[in-house]
Amino acid sequence: MNLPQTPADATALAQLLRAEIERVFVGQRAVVDHALCAFLAGGHVLLEGVPGLGKTLLVKALAKTFGGQFARIQFTPDLMPADITGHTLFDARSSQFVIRRGPVFANLVLADEVNRAPAKTQAALLEVMQEGQVTIEGQSHALPPPFLVLATQNPIEQEGTYALPEAQLDRFLLKLLIDYPTLEEERTLVATSASGRTGDRLEVDAVRQVATPEQLQAMQGLAAGLQVDDAVLDYAVRITRATRENPAIAIGAGPRGGIALLRAGRAAALLAGREFVTPDDIKQIALPALRHRVSLMPEAEIEGLTTDSVLEALLVRTPAPRA
Repeated sequence: MNLPQTPADATALAQLLRAEIERVFVGQRAVVDHALCAFLAGGHVLLEGVPGLGKTLLVKALAKTFGGQFARIQFTPDLMPADITGHTLFDARSSQFVIRRGPVFANLVLADEVNRAPAKTQAALLEVMQEGQVTIEGQSHALPPPFLVLATQNPIEQEGTYALPEAQLDRFLLKLLIDYPTLEEERTLVATSASGRTGDRLEVDAVRQVATPEQLQAMQGLAAGLQVDDAVLDYAVRITRATRENPAIAIGAGPRGGIALLRAGRAAALLAGREFVTPDDIKQIALPALRHRVSLMPEAEIEGLTTDSVLEALLVRTPAPRA
């Protein structure tokens, strides 16, 4: 397989990835597109949704499309940091300490129900997500590129869970909300999943490998090089700063929010087949990029406002640049 040389090549390959994922992940086009945007931008994703909506299936399908190494970590209250990153063992045969690598040494890592582990274990992901490396006994070990963490959390059953701190939430490029499927999508999903199967395992046999890790790295480079006009950059910064001035928001997004808008906006433009970023690219990625970077005032929550509704109103009031 040849490496993509132009944005058009990368767009065609990204559309192939999307088509393969949708062989098993029915509906939820926006979720698929935003997950691909995060991957093209080299950022991590926080997936939130009730059980049974296909969060794990999405990650497994994405991994198979490019032949990447996939690892799943089930976060539990007794999970230790070394269970994630790895540790050293004494090898009696060689009379030496050897390093046993943890499950984070993969291309795609699914951190399932990340809010069920205590803060010390959650923090073990920080260096991995930010630096792309793991330090074991003072030695740094680089992770295989491309590298992406997709963490899931359940919005219900909060008893016995540990909310992710703001510093760790900020490490995620996007936060995606997976909702219930429509009637037609659910009918198709049930018919497909219950046809000729004796168990409830997540099947991704229908997904073909259409790319390689090297090709995805090239796609990420092409996405990062897309042109951003100064007016569009200014628009992203103004949206981010508006979150700090909104009376309904207690804590607004920092500069990393604007950076996330541009990174994800470039990926959205590439996925749409453009070689430049438009204000609409920034606008359509704004909720996933900012919803986990702001906190509402208690009064706003009492009034029934949600983070998304406040951000949507903010986008309406922030004028976009005209061509």
